[in-house]
Amino acid sequence: MLSLRSASILKTIVGHYIARATPVSSQTVTEVCALGVSPATIRNEMAHLEDEGFITRCHPSAGSVPSDKGYRYYVESLEKVSLPPSEQFLISHLLHQVDRETEKWLSLAATLIARSSQNVAIVTTPRPAHCKLKHLELVSLQDSLALLVLVFHGARVRQQLMTFDQALPQEELTATANKLNAVYSGLCRSEISGKATETLSAAEQQVADCVLKLMHLEDEQEHEETYLDGLHFMFSQPEFARSQQFTALMELLDQRRLLNVLSDRLAGYGVHVIIGKENTSEAIQSCSVVIGRYGIPDEAIGTVSVVGPTRMPYPRIISTINYLSSLLSMMVAELYGRKAASESMMHGARS
Repeated sequence: MLSLRSASILKTIVGHYIARATPVSSQTVTEVCALGVSPATIRNEMAHLEDEGFITRCHPSAGSVPSDKGYRYYVESLEKVSLPPSEQFLISHLLHQVDRETEKWLSLAATLIARSSQNVAIVTTPRPAHCKLKHLELVSLQDSLALLVLVFHGARVRQQLMTFDQALPQEELTATANKLNAVYSGLCRSEISGKATETLSAAEQQVADCVLKLMHLEDEQEHEETYLDGLHFMFSQPEFARSQQFTALMELLDQRRLLNVLSDRLAGYGVHVIIGKENTSEAIQSCSVVIGRYGIPDEAIGTVSVVGPTRMPYPRIISTINYLSSLLSMMVAELYGRKAASESMMHGARS
């Protein structure tokens, strides 16, 4: 636990380094941080911060640079920050001016975040966190060969050939499909696997196991489209002057694999900050990632994120992602509400 004076000095170092990208000397801290103590005391406090791993120096006479631990302390100590009302109004106004199409919203959102943060912004389309089974069918092809067709919510389909130990006519296959539909329809993979199997025949259990396998593959598959903006801002960052480091990061961004790397770090909503070596992928261990979820729980979930050097303006980025996540969640909820109402009206007209 840092003392109030050490914490104030650390925050000054982090803030100054974020703004200027140059190591911070004890003289600068003395001038900026009005603590009413001598320069010698400031130097002693900075030496203590270095011993504790909050700041580093490339050599004894150099200025100080925040470490990952120092950035983490800085981020955790931030008070709740919000975008100024004028910026909130501008972002909301711009998003509501485009056509009510998710793709246009998200493309514009990525551009707005990139310009606001001066870093790379990545926004993904909303999709279910886990696929849910809508309907399954079994179609006889030969005596013991059948085609299993799975239809998931969101109009996604998977098929699998199945060979049974004995011949099964179409009537038995249809009865099996009806039985499993009655039990599994509307459920995700974990819910299906938790169902009792004592009442299933050998053939029904074989189909159920195949359903779980295909749902696992579906959950692992990427379906969302990714909107990326701000790569040109990355070129201007002094941290990425080393070509090898920059190339590895660009490959990860270009292949849209970054969010796969981060997916296991997301838990619930809110804004998450992953700093430096907290990232499991070596390609982004010189970066920080600020990421948030938006959308409708259990129906459609997307992500909004910023990737940049650990020296990034955390308060502004966190507040921007927090606001945009909330705004996009409301817009998606409105869109899905209109779709649901439209589908209900169409269903009523058909009936």
